[in-house]
Amino acid sequence: MERIKGIFSTQSLEGTSTGSATRQVIRKQYWSAQEIDGDVIEVQPLNENFVPSRPKKQIPKNQFLEHFSAEPEFYVSTVLPRMQELEKTLRRGETHRQSGEAYSAEFEFNSALKVDEENVRATFGLGLTYMDRGDTLKAEDILKRLVNLEAAFDSRHKHLFNEFGINLRKNHMFGQALEYYERAQELSDGDDHLLVNIARLHFERGDIRKCILHLKEALELNPEQDEARQFWSFLQRRGQLDGPLQDMDLNKELARLKAERKQRIEIKRQKRTQNASQEDINIKVYKPDVA
Repeated sequence: MERIKGIFSTQSLEGTSTGSATRQVIRKQYWSAQEIDGDVIEVQPLNENFVPSRPKKQIPKNQFLEHFSAEPEFYVSTVLPRMQELEKTLRRGETHRQSGEAYSAEFEFNSALKVDEENVRATFGLGLTYMDRGDTLKAEDILKRLVNLEAAFDSRHKHLFNEFGINLRKNHMFGQALEYYERAQELSDGDDHLLVNIARLHFERGDIRKCILHLKEALELNPEQDEARQFWSFLQRRGQLDGPLQDMDLNKELARLKAERKQRIEIKRQKRTQNASQEDINIKVYKPDVA
C-alpha cells in the first residue's frame, strides 16, 4: 500500500472581532505530510509563503485520516513552484559563495530566508558567508539561530554541519564552536566523529587534557575510527600524551566527563522540551454539522 505523502489541509473555526461584535470564520491551514514507520504521520505547516516551515509534529494515522484533506491541485499550482524557486535561490547563493562572491551570496541566502525563515541550508550558507569574510559578529548571530534549529543537526546536512564547525574553529570562535558541538551532542550523544571534532577543538584551544579525554572516548566507541587513531598517533609523536597520561587517572576522569555531560544534556533537554511544549503546533479542526 502506498504511503501517505503530499500537501494536505485542515480547517479551524476562529473568532474575529469587528468593533464590538465577534464573528466566527473558518481558517484553512495547509500542511506537508509524510507517513513514517508505525502508522504515524509527520506533518509540517506551510508558512505564509506556502513552503513547509516551522517545527514538525507526529500524529497517529487514524487522527490524520479523520482531520486532514488532500490538496494535490494546490501542491501543483502553488507549493511546487514556490519550492522550486526557493531551491534556485539556494543554489545561486551556494554558487556565489563557492566563487568567493560573498555579497551576492548573502543577498541570495537572505532572499531564501524571507521565504522560509527556518531554512537550514540558507542559515548555514549565510553563516558560512559571514565567516568567509571575517564578520564574526554576524556569524555569531547565525550560530544562535542554528542551535535552536533541530533540523540543522540532521544527517542530511552533515557536510554543512562539519564545514560550519571547522570555520568556527578557523575564526578562533572556540567558545561558540563548543556551544555548537554541545548542542549536537544533545541530539546525537555517542557520535565518535563528533567527539573527534570536540577533541580537535580543545587541542586548538591548548587544553590537551580535554582533547585526550574526548579522543579516548571516541576510540572506546569506535576503535577503528581512522581520524581518531591518526590524531592519537600525532599526539604520541609530539610527546603530548606522556605528561597528561602520567598525571591523570584517565578512566576516572573520563567517567566524570561523561556524567557531567549527561547531566548538562538532560538539563538542556528539559528546558527545550518545556519551551517547545509552550510553542507546540496546535492542530485545530472544524467539523461542520451534517444534517
